[in-house]
Amino acid sequence: MNPLLSHLQPYPFERLRQLFAGVVPPAAYSPISLGMGEPRHPTPQFIKDALSNNLSGLASYPATAGELGLREAFTRWLNLRYAITLDPATQVLPVNGSREALFSFAQTIIDPSKGQPLVVCPNPFYQIYEGAALLAGAAPYYAASDPARNFAVNWDAVPDSVWQRTQLLFVCSPGNPTGAVMPLTEWKKLFELSDQYGFVIASDECYSEIYFRDEPPLGGLQAADKLGRSDYKNLISFTSLSKRSNVPGMRSGFVAGDAALIKAFLLYRTYHGSAMSPIVQAASIAAWGDEQHVVENRTRYRKKFAQVTPLLAGVMEVALPDAGFYLWAKVPEQLAMDDAEFARALLAQYNVTVLPGSYLAREAQGSNPGAQRVRMALVAETEECAEAALRIVQFIQSRTA
Repeated sequence: MNPLLSHLQPYPFERLRQLFAGVVPPAAYSPISLGMGEPRHPTPQFIKDALSNNLSGLASYPATAGELGLREAFTRWLNLRYAITLDPATQVLPVNGSREALFSFAQTIIDPSKGQPLVVCPNPFYQIYEGAALLAGAAPYYAASDPARNFAVNWDAVPDSVWQRTQLLFVCSPGNPTGAVMPLTEWKKLFELSDQYGFVIASDECYSEIYFRDEPPLGGLQAADKLGRSDYKNLISFTSLSKRSNVPGMRSGFVAGDAALIKAFLLYRTYHGSAMSPIVQAASIAAWGDEQHVVENRTRYRKKFAQVTPLLAGVMEVALPDAGFYLWAKVPEQLAMDDAEFARALLAQYNVTVLPGSYLAREAQGSNPGAQRVRMALVAETEECAEAALRIVQFIQSRTA
């Protein structure tokens, strides 16, 4: 067996199952889960039709690079969304969802023969970053977010000795779980560090189309273009249809950026066997070519968060995020319980599931920045999320009265 497998930590939802062992939720309350970030709005009918109308694609082996029409759909969308122009032949690739791409990209980039490589990732973070680093033969370094700065990552706290060993940096903007969006000044800092130390930046942007401000979140490629880096040196962005179009089961997304990195990633993926089905390619072209359903989806989230956030803000520290579909709430101090105890007691008393924030972070530099927080995924319909919020309010009030 690969000895590196032993370094992997249990996934947050496995830890959640262990935490809930022995809990019998009250039958008087229907179960409501705010734990998993799985989009639950209906899949648009035109995407379903595109899938069912292209079943002849089952008879063909797909090309790893995807059909030219698919790659052109990516570049058209990038131009529409970010006002940037990329070459569909050399600067984009289809992937089977951002998760598999983030993992396999690390296997492409990391050179374990160059003494003790590091992969820097935000903390809290999406656990795939950590697993990708470990199985590529690198060690993760956790850069903590700062609650005083809307949970922006404190890159200035990363020492030069770490940057010197860094081969890959994972960023997530809008962030999971905090919803923080990186401004242009932060991108400028990271590009300068990349130029100085030679590491690659992997920009996870799967939540980019769910936002609550008038201005859409800045993307990594967009930031590079604004700063005169139109070759996108050492930068790859990752995006997906899962959240944007409510098709997590379709496993469809793309990567874009530095042509040299795309070429290397294509070589890896050719051997890895990760080509996208022709049926999914056809449906993806349809999805990337339509913005109306995205606007409607975003409107639903905005209305939902506008209703739920004030309810919870009355009893705990929580605020509307910049983007994404999570609330990152602080466990009230007067409850005298940690985030895991909060989640277990809430399930036991009101049959509502939330994810302990400490499960989404690591103890680093003397603290776990997810401790005493819980992540709530507002992915269900508004009525169900509002009911969950009311139960959480009742739970907190019952223990602080």
